[in-house]
Amino acid sequence: MALTSGDVDLDAFTELLTPRGRRALAEAEELAGADPVAAATTLRRTYDAALTSAALTQAGLRARAVAKFGADAGRMFFTPHGLEQSTRAEVAEHRARRLLALHGEGAPRVVDACCGVGGDLLALARAGCTVTAMDTDPLTVAVARANAEAFGLADRVTVRVGDAAEVRPEEYDVLFADPARRTGRGRTFDPMAYSPPWPVVLDLVARARLACLKVAPGIPYEFIPEGAEAEWVSYKGEVKEATLWSGHGAGGRRATLLPGGHTLAATGVRAPAGAPGRYVYEPDGAAVRAHLVGEVAELVGGRLLDPMIAYITSDAEVATPWASAYEVDDIFPFSLKKLRTALRERQIGNVTIKKRGSAIDIERLRADLRLKGDNSLIVILTRIADKPSVILCKALPPARTGSSVR
Repeated sequence: MALTSGDVDLDAFTELLTPRGRRALAEAEELAGADPVAAATTLRRTYDAALTSAALTQAGLRARAVAKFGADAGRMFFTPHGLEQSTRAEVAEHRARRLLALHGEGAPRVVDACCGVGGDLLALARAGCTVTAMDTDPLTVAVARANAEAFGLADRVTVRVGDAAEVRPEEYDVLFADPARRTGRGRTFDPMAYSPPWPVVLDLVARARLACLKVAPGIPYEFIPEGAEAEWVSYKGEVKEATLWSGHGAGGRRATLLPGGHTLAATGVRAPAGAPGRYVYEPDGAAVRAHLVGEVAELVGGRLLDPMIAYITSDAEVATPWASAYEVDDIFPFSLKKLRTALRERQIGNVTIKKRGSAIDIERLRADLRLKGDNSLIVILTRIADKPSVILCKALPPARTGSSVR
């Protein structure tokens, strides 16, 4: 029986790497956007059913992968699950740069214990690392190996079938691990259900000189190994993942914004709570996940609207990449009638509704407001001093994000 992953078959994938298979793939990519039945019919005039299916599937995966890998997607190979779980190129490159910095001088020997289709191993090899990579799935290994060869990295990368539990991290300079976060029922958020399971991962980390673990951004704090540093990464305002670094002695929490490369580390500062000011700041999700709201409040000279909610207020307008800024138009206790009246008086026909600390159903509220008008406004539903409140405001231009680090 052929080994498969999603709609990709190992035998057909292997044929895809032959000259004939590459011609089929090129023709499939030219048919992108065409009716699927018509595209398959066209290819079947030259190729058998298995190769036709593999070529069309791969062409579709490459098109989807552009969002993560840019122009490189056109040279890469994927499986459906592998693409879904792969790291965005900019995030993998950031992680590779930091790994080199933490390692120090020389090109580190890295073991990638569960490599998937190879997004991270490509970034590591391009950065100068020598990578030994493995995965339990033969098809996934074949895809990762093909990706290394596609970019001329075969001399720096070795990919083989293997179980992460059998890795000897003490034989390498760095352990990199990206445990699979899918089960037969779909994505899992429980580290104990990762593959390999969390206890196996922790054993590998304990034996590694330097370890880098890619985990879900919602990882419970109690699963973070003692002494490890947890770094949450946000790309263009969306939290993508967390990375746990162990072995360099730093510890603590950190947030990083990409593509700007801004970094904010925990200092232990606690933000005071106080009365609403002229501006409201919404911290980036990476800072919230890393429990760095106090640090962001310090950057804008602000205070919390409520001690338990991550909305900051300030009397000063401060441009920072760490928070979206809004100028306050009005604040009042929540009342559907009062909110509807306030929006009608301002001729608001379009609202962006944000909420933290509120149980209100946003879509139901939107329908109940019966909006009419040509103007737009932002409505924030939150608690102020533990009382349900409404903030009407307008967004300020985002801060320009250069490459500085803070």
